[in-house]
Amino acid sequence: MAAAVSKVMRVQDLVLVAQKIRVVTRFRGTLGLRGRLSTRLQPNHPTDEPAGIAASILDGLLYGNGDAMIGINPATDSLSSICALLEMLDAIIQRYDIPTQACVLTHVTTSIEAINRGVPLDLVFQSIAGTEAANASFGINLNLLQEGYDAGLSLNRGTLGQNLMYFETGQGSALSANAHHGVDQQTCETRAYAVARHFKPFLVNTVVGFIGPEYLYNGKQIIRAGLEDHFCGKLLGVPMGCDICYTNHAEADQDDMDTLLTLLGVAGINFIMGIPGSDDIMLNYQTTSFHDALYARQTLGLKPAPEFEGWLARMGIFTQADGRVRFGDNLPPAFRQALAQLR
Repeated sequence: MAAAVSKVMRVQDLVLVAQKIRVVTRFRGTLGLRGRLSTRLQPNHPTDEPAGIAASILDGLLYGNGDAMIGINPATDSLSSICALLEMLDAIIQRYDIPTQACVLTHVTTSIEAINRGVPLDLVFQSIAGTEAANASFGINLNLLQEGYDAGLSLNRGTLGQNLMYFETGQGSALSANAHHGVDQQTCETRAYAVARHFKPFLVNTVVGFIGPEYLYNGKQIIRAGLEDHFCGKLLGVPMGCDICYTNHAEADQDDMDTLLTLLGVAGINFIMGIPGSDDIMLNYQTTSFHDALYARQTLGLKPAPEFEGWLARMGIFTQADGRVRFGDNLPPAFRQALAQLR
C-alpha cells in the first residue's frame, strides 16, 4: 500500500508528507530530530590502508561529518582485516571521545564472528531486499538477522539507546537477482523496509542509483526513486537515509545529485553520505561529499545530531556563534598533531 500511494504522488507530495514524519533513533547520538541532518562518514580505501582511511576520517570530521556513523566498505572480507578496521575505528572514537558509532559493512555472519572474538563492534550491517529469494541471494534470512541483532545487543555499547542495526537497500536488487517474482522495483523495495523495521535499526538507507541505468536509467528516475524510497520508509516507521548516488555509465551527473540532496533535505531525511570529493575510490561510484553536507545544512538551516554538534563546538571545529567550520590555526591541538602525523 505504501508503494502504491507513492506512485500516484507528485514530487511535492513526496516531500511534504515525508517532512511531517520523524523517526528518531539512538545509540551514542540521537538521529532523526527535526532541524537536523546527519551524515555517514565513508572513508573507503581500495586496499584498506590505515593511513588513507585515517586521513579521510580526519578530513570528514573537520567538515562536520560523521554523526550518523563512521562506516567503511572493506576491500576484503578477511576476518582479520575486518577486526583490525573495527579496532582502529573504536580507537579513534575513544581517543577523541566522539559521540558517534562505527561500522564495517561486512556480511552479518562476519560481524557475528567478530563479536564472538570480543572485537569492539557498534553497528551490525547487512544489505537486505524485499523478497525471501533476494535475501537468500545475499546469504541471509530472518533468523540470521535476528542472530546478528542479538549478538549486537549482547555488547551493550550504546550510551543513549540500543538501536544498532544498519541496513542498506536499493531499487533493483530483487530484479538483478531474478528474485522479484514479477513484482515491480518500488514494491519490492518497500517490502525491504518491513524487514528492517522488525529489528529496530539505527540507520537504513537506499543506495538509490548504485546498481546502474539497467534499473534506474537517468537522473530524473534516480531523483524520483530517492524521494519514493524516503517517503515509503518514513511512512513505515523506518529511520531513512539515502546514498544519493549514480554510476559512471548512467545518464546522470552531479547536478542531479544536488537536486535530490536539496529535495531530501527539505523532506527531512535522517542522513546522507559524506565521501572525499564525492568520488568513492574503492566502490567506483559518485555520491555526496563532505562539502555537500555543509551546503545542505547551511542552505536549509539544519544542524548535526545534538551530541555531535556539542562535540564539534568543544573541539573548536564549529564555533558556538554561527555553526560554521573553522580551519587552519583554529584547529584544536589534538587535530593539528594528527594532521602533522599524516603528512
